[in-house]
Amino acid sequence: MSEALEKDDALWEGYLSRTRWFGGKGRPFRVSGVRNLAELPVLPAPEGAARVTVYLVNVEYQDDEGGAEQYHVPLSSYDDVQERIAYAFVGSVEREDGRLQHLYDGAHDRNAMALWLEGFIAAEESGAAQLGGMRFRRVVPGPQLDPALQSSPLTGEQSNSSVKFDDTAIMKLFRKVSPGVNPDIEIHEVLTRGGSDFVADLYGWIEIDLPGGASGEGQVLQLAMLQEFLRTASDGFELATGSVRTLLAHLELSVEESGGDFAGEATRLGEALAAVHAMMRDSFPAQGEDSTGELAGAMVARLEQARRIVPEIEPYAERLRAAYDAVAELGRLDVQRVHGDLHLGQTLRTSQGWKLVDFEGEPGRPFAERALPDSPWRDVAGMLRSFDYAARVVEMAGSGGDGAEAPLRAQRAREWSARARRHFLEGYVAALGDEAGSEQQRAVLLDAYVADKAVYEAVYEKRNRPSWIAIPLAALERIGG
Repeated sequence: MSEALEKDDALWEGYLSRTRWFGGKGRPFRVSGVRNLAELPVLPAPEGAARVTVYLVNVEYQDDEGGAEQYHVPLSSYDDVQERIAYAFVGSVEREDGRLQHLYDGAHDRNAMALWLEGFIAAEESGAAQLGGMRFRRVVPGPQLDPALQSSPLTGEQSNSSVKFDDTAIMKLFRKVSPGVNPDIEIHEVLTRGGSDFVADLYGWIEIDLPGGASGEGQVLQLAMLQEFLRTASDGFELATGSVRTLLAHLELSVEESGGDFAGEATRLGEALAAVHAMMRDSFPAQGEDSTGELAGAMVARLEQARRIVPEIEPYAERLRAAYDAVAELGRLDVQRVHGDLHLGQTLRTSQGWKLVDFEGEPGRPFAERALPDSPWRDVAGMLRSFDYAARVVEMAGSGGDGAEAPLRAQRAREWSARARRHFLEGYVAALGDEAGSEQQRAVLLDAYVADKAVYEAVYEKRNRPSWIAIPLAALERIGG
């Protein structure tokens, strides 16, 4: 059955196209190979025996950009149809004996996830355990996990899949994978061991050894990570948009009077980011100085690539280059390990304060690039852009109402965004102290990093949500204006 499935490119292509986490939506692609990574023990279950197999699916893109990616897909197979997880159905294949096997995404199958939990429990004492070809690692000492914990998949995540084990732990399955150390695991391990108050503790991760390549040396592929589940957590972007909705429901009031003021939360979030940056700076040896000329050159290169995909950027290209040229004139730039893809959706507000999550970096970049030291102002710029998104998304959602109110709605949304951004930046700078550098340098770097992020957003929106492209384009219009 496994061999037949590995050759069934049409089945894989059809399934990938239906998933939220596939990164090639809107692009022509083909499945160029499927590898069986691991076979887990057969698990007796009330619904019938579940056979669990972990696959690595290779995808090649057939447009001008080209390129290739690898996706991690654990599958459960059953002799009988499983109506309880019909929404996660992948397809059916014929076994050697002629019987059909019905395939489901293992992340949505509690029987498969019980095996993952078993692997983490087995690793509690020694820090590592093998199960079906996968290696389960634990941060020792760590909490004991109850084998009776029940899994349930979370909705809403796009580039990965998350599974909650009751209210104890949450596991993120990395979907697009590459050999090497995943920054999300690497950074969370360092911050957990360092006792950071601003992340969810890392409990462990799953990895597998790949056969050696041309050099003969094997490579590690990291497939998932297990973390503390934050019971009181609220998504940062949802909190921010809720705040904007409160403001826009009382247009006659100022931001401060409406009950929709986010200034205090923004300040505390800035302080949390500064504390995380400080621990990362002290914990990772890869830091120092970079040439601002090289940074500006990379920004220009991304701009030129984006112009081919998003022609709407063209009117702003000259001003964007000027912002990048100003960076080049700074000479040198202090760099360190950073989050790399920070926005409100990568934050959680808990009863104990803000937590930062998802240190994986930009999914489209190789691990080696994501691990390179960068300026912490890239993270700051990402958060500033996110405040703008929160305000504009809510404003746009209500644009079908009373047309006479539209200008005031837009004004209030801009006021909310400006106030949140100002307080976030003030909280961050105050917490950094002397490490924040000069105000002039900060302004130059933030202009450039905000522009670079908005260019990235324009490409993303063009491909995935064309109706939202006005949001990054408006930001680009403000650069240098």
